Amino acid sequence: MNSYFYGNPTALMFPGIMAGWLSAFLIPVTLWSLFWMGWALWRAAKNGSKIWFIVLLLVHTMGILDILYIFIFSQKSWTKSGKKSK
Repeated sequence: MNSYFYGNPTALMFPGIMAGWLSAFLIPVTLWSLFWMGWALWRAAKNGSKIWFIVLLLVHTMGILDILYIFIFSQKSWTKSGKKSK
């Protein structure tokens, strides 16, 4: 039998080459997600959107929900005079 797998239980899950590829993929995805999450949470707090803040804090979608909130749902409504309301 091969003693390589018996001495190291994590070797079955992450052999050397796989760990490098996984890190190369996960680090950029994590940074991408943190950037958008931070911006969306800051914007939700600034707008006083408590429900959106909680949803954005609990639901992690690699930035997709955060981007939708920033560019679609957090837009302030326009008044009849053409100015944005608070």
